[in-house]
Amino acid sequence: MGGRVRSADGRLRRRSGKRLTPLAKGASSPPPDQPLEGEEARERLDEEQRGSTPRRQLEKAPHFDDVSPAVGVLDEDAFDSALADDADGALELLGALVGATDQKLAEAARRLAARVVLDLTRSGAPRSSGVGRMEVRPADRADGDLDLDASLEPLQLARAGGTAPPLDELRVSAWGKPSTAVCLVIDRSGSMNGTRLATAALATAACAWRAGGDHSVVAFSDDVVVVKSQDVVRPPAAVADDVLRLRGMGPTDLAFALRVARDQLARSRAQRRVTILLSDCRPTTGSDPAVAGMRLDELVVIAPADDSDDAAEFARSCGARWTPLAGPSDIPAAFARLLD
Repeated sequence: MGGRVRSADGRLRRRSGKRLTPLAKGASSPPPDQPLEGEEARERLDEEQRGSTPRRQLEKAPHFDDVSPAVGVLDEDAFDSALADDADGALELLGALVGATDQKLAEAARRLAARVVLDLTRSGAPRSSGVGRMEVRPADRADGDLDLDASLEPLQLARAGGTAPPLDELRVSAWGKPSTAVCLVIDRSGSMNGTRLATAALATAACAWRAGGDHSVVAFSDDVVVVKSQDVVRPPAAVADDVLRLRGMGPTDLAFALRVARDQLARSRAQRRVTILLSDCRPTTGSDPAVAGMRLDELVVIAPADDSDDAAEFARSCGARWTPLAGPSDIPAAFARLLD
């Protein structure tokens, strides 16, 4: 049933309850559906989190016995050692652990994953020139995280006097306006195993690192969930955590996802607007994705190295650039190859 929902930015959006089905030969394209955004997106992610993987299945993964020697335990030192020895294997394990039936282990894995993907992105992908930068601004003129070093003196004076510090004397760290806007489009049709989850989370962090707040993240199968809207500010760790909650499902409507990406980027005022597609590019429903791809300002495709033939063909059909991905740890390099 259709209706209106209020998204996280407070605006009303119309949503159709219809799902797209494969088109009959010669049939016209169906009217575009609406993505799940704001509160609806949060509800979907919460619902998907109910699925889980039992410990006996996780025990088959390399490094598991060292990283989780007992129920409810995650040894971060052991994980760091595994990450140094086998980055992709360790990231694949971490992606699997966030879906563990053992809730204590799953929560610990999500916290660790949010930290790890941000650290790997920062160390592996220096920010390109011309994109958004973190700036220190007065707290009364910008939203952001409190900069303790820059705000130390007014905080100490306020504490000594038993008063609240004036906002104009406090400083926050906030993203400056970037010249590049990014929309990350994550294919979550089929299954979302540890490798795909870790790859998606790293790509999410890389988008935040390169484009600051002017980025969006959407995940699709035959519907689309907007994990982060283009015009809504969210901490990168929180967005990465939401991506790690995704579960695989449904057919693949690539054209729908690319239309949503175009709509998200239309909210940005950046000069350069890039859609980054994380997919093997094998649509099974919906209209022609090449048409939707050609309507984007700039499209780049990242596909699994061992399953990239369809992605290469799709990229050629709509004039996009593409690159194969060896594993999750290759995300910073893949971004550099496509965007720098």
